[in-house]
Amino acid sequence: MPVCSKCKKESDLSKLEKIDGNFICHSCLYLDFKPFRIFPIGFVENELKRGEGFGLKGNRNQITKIHLFKTQRPFLYKLEDEKWITIVYYFHKTTHIRSVFSRGIDGKEVGVFASRTPYRLSRIGISNVELVKIENTTLYVKGFDAINDSPILDIKLGTKSKW
Repeated sequence: MPVCSKCKKESDLSKLEKIDGNFICHSCLYLDFKPFRIFPIGFVENELKRGEGFGLKGNRNQITKIHLFKTQRPFLYKLEDEKWITIVYYFHKTTHIRSVFSRGIDGKEVGVFASRTPYRLSRIGISNVELVKIENTTLYVKGFDAINDSPILDIKLGTKSKW
């Protein structure tokens, strides 16, 4: 059974994260805080895939479809009036976490919080996107960097909005 590199206790793999090649148990990472449940409200459809390292394969300037579950229809009221929305999504393909690495945009060595890497403990991504149109419960957006099949967690008014 694997051992936590911090507290040296044996733990089940489901209660460990691998960070910088070492296992760290959830007790050491999160103290006494308990996990909570978040449910998806839809999913992404596009041609983007996870590339080598931290890159994306595909063109993020192409239109992405966000398929919301039919149960989300009431929450779309007047969303078509907005040009910019912020999408909160889940990094469902994350495999490992490094605390420090060379950032892809400029090569600067940084920590996870100084980057847009999907390889983070929370596995939560946020993107400000341009809303092109809405058909039924499908949103068409531009500038989204989530990969195909990413679960959608929430939609908010975008940062470039008048608010």
